[in-house]
Amino acid sequence: MIFASQQQERFVEAVGRFEAAVREQEPDRAEQAFHEMYRSFQDAGPQEVAQAAPRLAALLPEVPPGPRGTIAVIVGACVERGADPGPCAPYIFVELAETLADVGEFCERWAETGGGDFPDPEPGEVDPAVFERVGPEAALAWLSMPQWEMASLAMLNHPAVRTALDGSLRARLLRAVRAVAEASGHEFKCLTYALLVLDDEPLVVLHRPTGTGYRMRMSGIGDNFQLHTLLADILVGGGHVPGRAPSPQEAAVCRNAPGQVHTVGSFNLVTPGGEWVWNEGTPDDIPVVDGVRLLVLDPPPYERSWPSGRFFPHMTGDLVLERVLDAAETRYWLEGCAPPK
Repeated sequence: MIFASQQQERFVEAVGRFEAAVREQEPDRAEQAFHEMYRSFQDAGPQEVAQAAPRLAALLPEVPPGPRGTIAVIVGACVERGADPGPCAPYIFVELAETLADVGEFCERWAETGGGDFPDPEPGEVDPAVFERVGPEAALAWLSMPQWEMASLAMLNHPAVRTALDGSLRARLLRAVRAVAEASGHEFKCLTYALLVLDDEPLVVLHRPTGTGYRMRMSGIGDNFQLHTLLADILVGGGHVPGRAPSPQEAAVCRNAPGQVHTVGSFNLVTPGGEWVWNEGTPDDIPVVDGVRLLVLDPPPYERSWPSGRFFPHMTGDLVLERVLDAAETRYWLEGCAPPK
C-alpha cells in the first residue's frame, strides 16, 4: 500500500516538475519530467488524475507544438479515468481550433508545392522533406491531428461538455475539419461525428404506413444505425407499429451497455422531402421543419443488418418517447411530406 501511494505521488510530483520546467522554458528538464510523468501515469489514483488534468490542460498554450498533442492525450486519458472534463475542455477546444488552422495552412502549402499523397497524420518518424516543404509548425499540426481527435473525443463523450460548447466555436471547428477532409482526403470522422452529436433534441417521427406520429427527444446518439435501432425499440417494441422489434440486448448496447449485437433494420429513414436518411450518417442529417427535426419512416425496401451498438462506445445514448401525436397533428405533418424517392 505504501509503495502504491508513492507511485501515485510520483505522478503528481512529475506533473509539478513538468509545469515548472515548461513555464521556466527549460526544455531538458521538461523532457525529463515528461518521461517520468508518462511512466508513472498508469499507477496514478483517482485523486491524482483529477488533480493533474486541469493543471495540464491549463498548461497547453505554453507547451511547445511537438509535445503539445501528447499532453492533450494525457489530459483526455485523465478524463477517461474519472477527472472532471469541465475545466479541461475549453483549453482542448481552443488548441484544437488553432491546430486546425495550422492544418489548413499545411494543406494549402502542400498543394502549392506540388500536391500528391499526404503523409500519414501520425506522430513519429517522418521524412524530413515534409518539414522542409511546408514548414515545421504546419507539419507538426498535421502530424498531431490524431492526438487532438483523441483528446477532443474524451471531452465530447460527456454531455455536460457538449452542451457547454459554444455554438459558434462548434461551427468553426466543424467547418475547419470538413475543409481539411476535403483538401486532404483524411476524414477525421470520429471528431466530425462527435461535434455533430445532438443533446436534448426534439424529434417528430412519422410512420407513414400506419399514419401515426410521435414526439421524441434524443441525446448522445452518434450515428443513424444507433438511432434506427432505438426507433424500432420504442415503436415496434412498444407496440405502436408492426414490424420486427430489436431484442432487449440490441437496444441496450445502443444506450449504455457494452458490446455489439447483430440486428436487422425495421424501417427506411426518409426526409420530409423524400430523400433517404442513410444509416451511415448522423441524426444531424435529419432536416429541421417548423423548428423541430422531422423524420419519416417507410417500409424497408430490402433487408439490412448491422452490428447494433454505439459509434462512440463511451458515450451514453438515449431516445425517449414524449407523446403520441393525435390524428390532426399527424395529418398536418404528413401532408407536407413528399413521397419517398
